[in-house]
Amino acid sequence: MDNQTVGASIRVRVPAKINLALRVGPLGDDGYHPLGTVFQAVSLIDEVEALPCDEGVQLSMRGEGAESLPVDGRNLAVRAAELLREHYGVSEGVELRIRKHIPIAGGMAGGSADAAGALLACSMLWDLDTQPEDLHDFAARLGSDVPFALMGGTARGVGRGTELAPMLTRGNYQWVLALAHEGLSTPAVFRRFDEMVEAGEMVGSTDVPQGVMNALATGDVAALGGALCNDLEAPACSLRPELVEVLDTGRAATGVVGGLLSGSGPTCAFLARGESAAMDLAAELNALPQVRAVRRAQGPVPGARPVK
Repeated sequence: MDNQTVGASIRVRVPAKINLALRVGPLGDDGYHPLGTVFQAVSLIDEVEALPCDEGVQLSMRGEGAESLPVDGRNLAVRAAELLREHYGVSEGVELRIRKHIPIAGGMAGGSADAAGALLACSMLWDLDTQPEDLHDFAARLGSDVPFALMGGTARGVGRGTELAPMLTRGNYQWVLALAHEGLSTPAVFRRFDEMVEAGEMVGSTDVPQGVMNALATGDVAALGGALCNDLEAPACSLRPELVEVLDTGRAATGVVGGLLSGSGPTCAFLARGESAAMDLAAELNALPQVRAVRRAQGPVPGARPVK
C-alpha cells in the first residue's frame, strides 16, 4: 500500500453545517427524535491529517476549543478510525492531527465534521476499497450529522438526519456567525424540548417549510431568510436567555434577511443580503458582551475533501 510509506500523510478539509430548517418530532420509543431538516455546509473548516504510526489511534488537536476536547475513545474522530480498523482488519496504526476552526458545542457539528474527515483520511491512508455509500454507512453509525459532513453542499435530511437527499440550489449565501462564551449541551436542549412539548408550549413535527425549498431552488436570499426555522431555538433560549438579545440584534440589523440558532446552539447564524451587510453585522455583533467572537462564512461548500 503506497499510502503507508514512512512520512506519507493524508489531509482532509471538512466543513461546518448550518440547519436552514430543523423540525423535531416527538421522542420515539427508540429514544431518538425523528428530524426533518435542511443542511447547508459553510466555509468554516476543520482540517484532519492522518499519518501512519506503529499501532492504535493517536489524536492531537489544536485551534478553536481544542484544549477542552478529549483525545481518547470519547472523541468521534478516534471512534471513526477505530471503526474502520475493526471492520477492515487493519493492523497499522494512525496518528490523527486536527486543526479546528469550527466552534465546539456550538451547534455546527464540529465533532461530526472531524469524524467525517477521519473516515475519509484513514480510508485513503490505508488504501481501503471504500465507496461513498460505504463511508456514508460508517458515518451514520457514528452520529446524525456525520454523513452530511461527508456530503456537503445543501441536502435534506430525514429520520435521524442520516437519510440524505442532495438539493440543487442557486446562488451563494453570506452568513455571519455569533459564537457564545460557553457551549450548550445537545442532550440538555432536547430534554428541554421534550418538556415544552409535554407542557403544550410546542408541537413536535418533522415537516420542513416549503418556503425553504422554494427559496433555495430560485436563489431568493430574502425568501430564504424569512423561511428559516429551528424547533430547538426556543428550548435553547430558555436555557440560555442571553441568546435572545443576540438573535434580536442580528435579525434587526440593516441588510440582514433572517437569523436562527444553529442546530442546538448556542451559535447564532444570520443570513445577510450581501458581503457589505455581512461585514457591518459582524462589527455590530462583536460589540455585544454575550458574543465571544464573530465569524463570516459562505455556503454552500463541498463536504469532506482531500487537500492536494
